[in-house]
Amino acid sequence: MISVVTLAGGRPEHLRNVVIGLTRQTMLPAELIVAVIQDTPYDLPEAPFPIRQMMVSGPRLPLATARNAAAEAAVGDKLVFLDMDCIPTPELLADYDRYLDQEDGLLMGEVMYLPGGATAGEWRYQDFAEVAVRHSDRRGPPPEGIERCEDYRCFWSLNFAMRRDTFLGTGGFDERYAGYGGEDTDFGKVVDKAGVPIAWIKGGLAYHQYHPHHMPPVHHIDSVVRNAELFEAKWGYRTMGHWLHAFRLMGLIDDTPGRPIQILRRPNKDDLALTGQQSHQPYANTASVIRLLEERAAGACVAA
Repeated sequence: MISVVTLAGGRPEHLRNVVIGLTRQTMLPAELIVAVIQDTPYDLPEAPFPIRQMMVSGPRLPLATARNAAAEAAVGDKLVFLDMDCIPTPELLADYDRYLDQEDGLLMGEVMYLPGGATAGEWRYQDFAEVAVRHSDRRGPPPEGIERCEDYRCFWSLNFAMRRDTFLGTGGFDERYAGYGGEDTDFGKVVDKAGVPIAWIKGGLAYHQYHPHHMPPVHHIDSVVRNAELFEAKWGYRTMGHWLHAFRLMGLIDDTPGRPIQILRRPNKDDLALTGQQSHQPYANTASVIRLLEERAAGACVAA
């Protein structure tokens, strides 16, 4: 029996599409639990399964707290975690159900990214398949079955599943993480330390809905810095290094090792323009921004 967990704040049409996707499953969930991180609950479509909206209070974007609360409340013996912008394909729950019977681990399904406008009107999966692309920073699924990942940093929290007892046995997400960034990498580390396998599966496909975003996430610089320092205090080194590297190249921070990270200035309109996702882009990409920044830095050195 599967409980689906999603976190939701704003973007009601995205959550509505997730519910619609769940009603089209070949194997329906026992329930959908929506951990609501806004002031009011959502107006959601009717579904052939219970939908429970849990109001979660706390600091802005209490992602770790919300996931744990929903998992604790779930009735299913298997948990599928889907971000509110991920529309499940009809076989997603059946895929996870089958693979969780085979492997007691943290299983990650496939994600493909949609451009702006792809979900307008009465959307169809076949239309998604024609325009969706894979994230260039994310490896693809195995050719078939299950393939273990030996590096905990491969874990992204937008589409994954675990047996409920296994999730609770790890202690769940560390609720000291608040705001955007780091809580999923920390959880991957916790799971790895607990000896729970982390694995990719062939299937479990979800389509990521377009929404404006920034990569690196300059609009979340405060929480990224705070959570990187929390990770360092816990594990002895910093996470989100590619984001910190980009922030440093942009002159936003001083992250000299052995000292607290210092925010030197606030992001301005040029920083937001550099990192912002455009509607024709299915996703924003940190690697391309870093390449541009490094080329600029190299050019400045030559000019000097």
